[in-house]
Amino acid sequence: MQVEYADLSLLGGREENQDRAAVAVTEHAVLLVVVDGMGGHADGARAAETALRVLLETFRQTPQPVFDPLGFLHLGLGRAHEAVVRLGLSLPLDKRPRATCAVCLVQQGSAYFAHVGDSRIYWLRQGTMVTRTRDHSHVELLLREGLITPEQAHNHPMRNYVECCLGGDPVLPDMTLSPRQVLQHGDVLLVCSDGVWGGLRDAEIAASLADEGRPLRELVSVLSRHAVKIGGAMADNATAAAIRYRG
Repeated sequence: MQVEYADLSLLGGREENQDRAAVAVTEHAVLLVVVDGMGGHADGARAAETALRVLLETFRQTPQPVFDPLGFLHLGLGRAHEAVVRLGLSLPLDKRPRATCAVCLVQQGSAYFAHVGDSRIYWLRQGTMVTRTRDHSHVELLLREGLITPEQAHNHPMRNYVECCLGGDPVLPDMTLSPRQVLQHGDVLLVCSDGVWGGLRDAEIAASLADEGRPLRELVSVLSRHAVKIGGAMADNATAAAIRYRG
């Protein structure tokens, strides 16, 4: 499998970077992970670091290509959740470390998605969006039910409030797993925190990664820095991991 890959995490306007990202590449599979520590809770950075470590360990311990991709993603997120929960068992429930997470597994010409919260996965082709994951948030629910428009969702005051996450309550959180997505040469998969997508339209994100003549790392850097600039003095951590599939 031939891929071009990149990952980047910018501090933005925050005092601490509570995001983590990684791209793990083997001969037969690639795993992209972005974890966004929730800054309103204690040790968001530690939650993100723990979740990332567990997901990468699960990937390394699993023979590749992965026999059951969706089962692997469910297991990995479940293990990550349990590890983050353990960090906060001695704390009151509302003070425990938490994080959102998005994971993408690529193998045998296909991609498989999983996410918890509002960290997203974008599947892009020739400058347009094929699809993206849908946040676990009240605003996303309103949008799906047609109660608000995309423009209203973009500016909604509650757009960054998530309804589920890793950590906190020991009960396994809701997670969305997407079935097999067949890739074409040149397709880009972008996994990112809300610090990247929060100030941008989906079409802007797709167009920003369309130029196959420029290194993917450069495009991801430009996109992330643009997101931070739009966020201004209070810009969130902007974190992304991406691959361009070459066949």
